[in-house]
Amino acid sequence: MDQYLLTRLEYDRAVDAGAFRPGARLELIEGKLHAMTPQGTAHTTGLHLVANYLREAFGPGHVIRIQNPLAIGDYSEPEPDIAVVAGNVRDYRHVHPTAAHLVVEVAQTSLADDRIVKQALYASCGIPEYWILAIPEDRLEVYREPEGDRYRCVKHLVAGDQVAPLARPDALVAVEDLLP
Repeated sequence: MDQYLLTRLEYDRAVDAGAFRPGARLELIEGKLHAMTPQGTAHTTGLHLVANYLREAFGPGHVIRIQNPLAIGDYSEPEPDIAVVAGNVRDYRHVHPTAAHLVVEVAQTSLADDRIVKQALYASCGIPEYWILAIPEDRLEVYREPEGDRYRCVKHLVAGDQVAPLARPDALVAVEDLLP
């Protein structure tokens, strides 16, 4: 049976036309609609801890987008928990960003999907760095050096470790400060 894959343009038009129920949490991945999982309190706490750190680390000239679309490829428009993009908020008034310095997913129930589907998507689109705040495992997974649909360098960091984004190597943070 053939599948019909939505393009980003078709998806955006459907959203603009009100084709989905109000409040529907969807994202387009490789032409397919995916329902986003509900957020627990640990997820929300982790998201804000990471976002606060990244705002400080990147400062002016960058936007820390929280659960907003990232237009990557013709068939994908994920809504990562956090994306660090260049520019200012008004740069994206008429178009979603197509690139990011860093994408972060906070995973409580979506860990397998974030490790497999999202990692492949972000790597294949050339996102230079991808982090997963793995709540059930109390660790931060750092993915760097995209090659095809994977990252060549993967580090698992825990309390006691430090990390800094590739684009801001002087902005070290203790991993435990990011964990909820």
